[in-house]
Amino acid sequence: MNTQTEKLKIENDVPLAPFTTLGIGGPARRFVRARSEEHIAAAVEYASEKRFPLFILGGGSNIVVSDEGFEGLVLQICLKGIEFNRAEGRHVLVRAAAGEDWDGFVAVCVERGLAGIECLSGIPGYVGGTPVQNVGAYGQEVSETIRIVRCFDRTKMKFVELSNAECGFEYRKSIFNSTMRDRYIVTAVEFELEKGGEPRIAYKDLAERFAGRTPGLEEARNAVIEIRRAKSMVIDPDDPNSRSAGSFFKNPLVSKNDIEEVAGRLGIEKVPHFRVDDETVKIPAAWLIERAGFRKGFRMGNAGISKKHSLAIVNCGRATAREVISLKEEIQRVVLEKFDVELQTEPIFVGSF
Repeated sequence: MNTQTEKLKIENDVPLAPFTTLGIGGPARRFVRARSEEHIAAAVEYASEKRFPLFILGGGSNIVVSDEGFEGLVLQICLKGIEFNRAEGRHVLVRAAAGEDWDGFVAVCVERGLAGIECLSGIPGYVGGTPVQNVGAYGQEVSETIRIVRCFDRTKMKFVELSNAECGFEYRKSIFNSTMRDRYIVTAVEFELEKGGEPRIAYKDLAERFAGRTPGLEEARNAVIEIRRAKSMVIDPDDPNSRSAGSFFKNPLVSKNDIEEVAGRLGIEKVPHFRVDDETVKIPAAWLIERAGFRKGFRMGNAGISKKHSLAIVNCGRATAREVISLKEEIQRVVLEKFDVELQTEPIFVGSF
């Protein structure tokens, strides 16, 4: 074991539930808080030497931890720092460390008049998690403005910088959660934002709110947060409906023929959808879930569906991971049975299920 590895402060049996927005799950057998890139490299080396499974913890906003917890090493990314650098023309390059609070980062950029991520306000979690899921909301995705993702490559055991194209961004997808899952640990993300740019007003609720006029960035950000708060999608200790992992299901992508079949099964003329390309459309998962009989406020044991947002599975008080999984599986089963559409989940499942 090298000198750097020996300096790691390894904690034992650390409860993971407090690190998650869902508030469930057992302990981490071993836990390390990485406050520098050197800590990350050392922790990966330590886990490799000991043959411990390794899980990377960010803001905990999109994870479900098993009731038994995690038997390996949990590495919490605590790197901080934001740098602003002028690029060509009106563009500004902004590099944020992976451990920065995402909404706090958006607020700083909006205050500086930098456009490109304002519609992603109010989303919980850390900066480092945004490229992994290609986080998107209200007409924007982080892939539109990400220029570089700095990572630790666990295969080559060195730090690398990946371009936007190398990240393989798609809808709620990247190489980080698909083809190269578990290879890279994000340490920083560089965004290219526009100085003095206008906010993106594409989402229906925003377009209706501003009735054809273009608001300022701050006004747009506040509107997005207000809309999210009304759906309990802003973390609030006083709002039990926000005790969730965010949207639990992705909006399914189906062919145009499939959507006609769904309409036929329901005996209706039209199913709400959004065009993706000439052959593919996206059906709102929330619409399918409600049509399957899972209304807002539905409960199954101590797990339930938010009273304000049918995409969010919430911890109603003392829910276990097993209860959350049981509800998840029941929703998937009924939607598949009724519509022949398979719902894919968004959260990451940690531990043994």
